[in-house]
Amino acid sequence: MFEFSQYLGFLAFLTIISIGFWLMMFLVPFVMYWVTGGAIELIKEKKAQKDKQ
Repeated sequence: MFEFSQYLGFLAFLTIISIGFWLMMFLVPFVMYWVTGGAIELIKEKKAQKDKQ
């Protein structure tokens, strides 16, 4: 059915897909946290500047 080289290629493909999936699972929440934190800080700065005036 499969030759050994095809089997290794298929395993390499699955490994790369799996690494990409888990990398995205860990990086996407970090990016969302970073963007949300930046937006909150920006809102706080604008509010403080408005209260100062």
